Order: sequence, then structure tokens, then C-alpha cells
Amino acid sequence: MARRRTRQRFPEGEHQAEIHALSHDGRGVARIGEKTTFIHGALPNETVLFRYTASQRHHDEGQLTQVLNASSERVEPACPHYAICGGCALQHMESHAQILAKQTILMDNLTRIGQVEPQQILPPLTNPTPWGYRRKARLGVKYVAPKGKVLVGFRERGNHFIADLTTCPVLHPKVGEKLTTIAACIDQLSLRDKIPQIEVAMDDEQCVLVLRVLAPPTEHDQQQLLALAEACGYILYLQPAGPDSTYPLGAGIDLQYQLPNHHITLGFMPNDFTQVNTEINRQMVDRALTLLDLNTQDKVLDLFCGIGNFTLPLAQYAGYVAGVEGDSGLIERARENAKRNQRDNIDFYTANLYETLEPANWLRQSFNKALIDPPRSGAQQILHLLPQLGVERLVYISCYPGTLARDAGELVHQQGYRLVSAGVMDMFPHTAHVESIALFERVGKTLS
Repeated sequence: MARRRTRQRFPEGEHQAEIHALSHDGRGVARIGEKTTFIHGALPNETVLFRYTASQRHHDEGQLTQVLNASSERVEPACPHYAICGGCALQHMESHAQILAKQTILMDNLTRIGQVEPQQILPPLTNPTPWGYRRKARLGVKYVAPKGKVLVGFRERGNHFIADLTTCPVLHPKVGEKLTTIAACIDQLSLRDKIPQIEVAMDDEQCVLVLRVLAPPTEHDQQQLLALAEACGYILYLQPAGPDSTYPLGAGIDLQYQLPNHHITLGFMPNDFTQVNTEINRQMVDRALTLLDLNTQDKVLDLFCGIGNFTLPLAQYAGYVAGVEGDSGLIERARENAKRNQRDNIDFYTANLYETLEPANWLRQSFNKALIDPPRSGAQQILHLLPQLGVERLVYISCYPGTLARDAGELVHQQGYRLVSAGVMDMFPHTAHVESIALFERVGKTLS
């Protein structure tokens, strides 16, 4: 019979701690006795009081109760719901300090996990404003009978309940300032307890809300929703099952965003993956092109290419680009985008890059440059292909520093590359999310 796991008890009352670092999830790190303690709300170089909230074998957790000696980087959170909402983790830290802390986290991961260091640290890419930047989000929806109303927003910090929000300053104002309006509309529907989430998808101007519905809406429900759409300038879609079941309530729309520095327009569907932060995405594309230093003799491989966010700009300056993606729907959109932008020097291929690859035309070619933009799990499975395909210069876009560090270690120590430069991008201000970019070059090659 398995031994029942017992919850470790932790001391009651308030306790004092000296904070010496920031964890990967935005909590202050203290060393108390023989254990590390992670304290939400605390910042490096602070002396604080806290209460224990959990105790594990190797670490403890706590909640800040009072700041005795404040960091110069501490600011008052702008959101009235910051204390309960789990959508943000760093609003109590000055914006510039946030991105520098994320840079420290990236460099620590590269050194500790990958045992590599970049020859150059790239200056961070930052926003003109760290507010109202989110154009892509998944919001929870819940009818709460004891409160007698519907809640729409992110989940509370530390649990699965939907936070009771009236506003959200990190969401684009078209949504962030209309949460109570959206919730009030849903509260009038027959299926108010059958809508678990709303997907927000925005292009440069238009806003789509995709409502996940677990029951068919009545005629009255549809009229209420269409009235909301007209009043707030939304385009509504319903999703009764998986993503492929999504359909417009009323007239649909062709969403698209611009990369103005390259005169490119990219179309996408509401459920497609797109970057949440338009300004940082544009800066990120520009930096990737600069790092790759393209010319018309280059053949470039774009792995995890999606709808062509990097592929199309690459093709503006390279001789030929091959884009590879596992989602056939995204590849269809990428091909449409190539036609939209009149690019005939691109081929797109559907392939699951996490499984054994079947023989394909792109695997029989050679490429001197490459860009990869994998999901959180990284790209470890395909790193060995890069030297085999002749890749001399590689730009790696990462949404998780731990897997970038792991993959950087393999690229440097096993695949014959060196880490030329790396830096962070403020894709998600006020959160602990770290977006980064790195340049690798084959050993024996020189940067032009």
C-alpha cells in the first residue's frame, strides 16, 4: 500500500526576510535557514515581512505582508485588481527594472543550464508604453450564483477561480475597459453558465471575440450578442467544440496585421497563433533580419513558421525561403499570405517537427541560414538537422529561457555552433514571461 503523502506544516505569524533575487515566476527569493523561500510581492534588495503559504521539502512559499526597506525599483501597481488577479506578476516593479530582471534571468539560465555565455548581450526591445498591449488573450468566464453575476477575466493568483475584474490595463482598451459590459451581456443569456472562456483576437484595428459555447444559443441569445458586438465594435465567433468548429455569428472577417517596415500584410484566423504584442513583434522581426544579415544569395530555413510572420520578411531579402510548420491550417494561411504579398521565392511544408520526419523536399536541400521560433518546449528534437542542412547562421526566438538555455548548450557543445549574441524582448510587460532572441554561428565561420 502506497504511503500517504503528508502536508508539511509551516510557521504561523509574520516573519522577516532579506530578498536577494527574483525567481523565474516573479517572486522574491530569500534564504531562511537551510531552505529557499519564494515570496510573492517582494523584490530584490528589500527587507520584508511575510506569511508562509506553503512548505515543500526543498523550498517554502510566502506572501508579502509589509515592506520594511523598499527597493528603489518598487512602484504602486496601476491595476486595482493586482492583489488578486493572476494575469500579472510584476506590476509592483518599475517597467525598465522588469526587463533588466528578465535579462538577468535569461543570462542565468544560459550559464546554469546550457553552460554557455553570449559574446554580446543585445539591448532589450521595449514598448513605448507597457499598458494596453495585449491583442491576444484567453479569458475565463464563470456564472457565480452567490454573487449573482457573470465574471469575465483572468484567474485569481494561486487558484482556478475567475477574478472579479472591472478593468484590465494590460489588455487592449477595446476589451480591457469593457469587461463588465461583456459580463453583463453574457449574464442575460440562457447559456450564461455554458460559456467557459472567451478568446480575444485583434489585428491592427478590429477585435474578434470567440465564445466557447457548451450549448446552442437561442435566437434571443444571438440577438443579445449581436447587440453587444454593434455597441462595442466587436466581431463575434462561436466555438461549440474544437478550434475547427469556430464560426462567425453574423458576418465573418479577414483579420490582418501589418509589418510596415517591410510593406507586408499578414492575414490570420481568430484561432491562429499570433504574437500578443504588435509593437514588439515588429521590432522582433526587424532584429531577426538584422542578425541574419540577408542577401539574395541566401537560402533560409524557417522552422515553426506559423502563418509566415518571419517567412515573408525573410523572403523580401533572401533568395529563397522554406517554411515548415506542423499545423496544416497555419500552412494554408502562410501560402495565402505569400500570394497576398506576391512572393514566389517561398515554399511551405507541413511537418510535425517533434516526430520522426518523413523524407521531404526541404530535407533534401541545403540552407546557409535559419530561423526557429519553437513553442515553450523548445527545439531539441531538430537541432541535429541544422549542421546537416548546412546552416551557418541561426536566429533562435524563444518564449521560455529554460529550453533556450538547454538547446543553446546542445548547439554549442554538440552541434558545432557558438553563441554570438542574446537578449530579451518585452513581449509581456508586468508578467514574469521572458521572450528572448539569440544568434548562433557555426564555428569556423565569421560574421560578415
